[in-house]
Amino acid sequence: MTVLRHVARCQERVDALAIWESALRQGLADPAVLSRVQWRSTQAEALASVASSLSDSGLETHFVDLMRRHGVRVRQQVRIDGHPVDGLIGDCLVTQLDGFAHHSSAADRRRDIEADARLRLRGYTVLRFDYVQVLFHPEAVAEIVLMAMAQGLHLVARRA
Repeated sequence: MTVLRHVARCQERVDALAIWESALRQGLADPAVLSRVQWRSTQAEALASVASSLSDSGLETHFVDLMRRHGVRVRQQVRIDGHPVDGLIGDCLVTQLDGFAHHSSAADRRRDIEADARLRLRGYTVLRFDYVQVLFHPEAVAEIVLMAMAQGLHLVARRA
């Protein structure tokens, strides 16, 4: 808990959140314990209230946090077509996030193209962002997601 307290105090909020979520994902911290700690820091309390083990990477944490700041709820690791997606907004807007080393081979890229096609055939819209977009151009990413939502691409009824 001491390390997480220091992280909350010394890091930017979203970076601290990514570290907290990494600790949760790796089983180095327990969410039930974090919620009961008297943190004596508003930043640490805020992190404890939102941190989860659902983000597979810091990139996912940054994306979900960005969307949360724009009032958009992202459900993480929802299974569709037998596979988890990084994020699902509403009923049918899928977000996939590709880290720096994600497409290290043509086979990795091909697998993602096939998965996107299967999702599309099931009626989902897939928005795929890479680490540069999420980390260095977050407002452009948010604008794309919000525009998709403004078009109703997250709602089943509007898609018919």
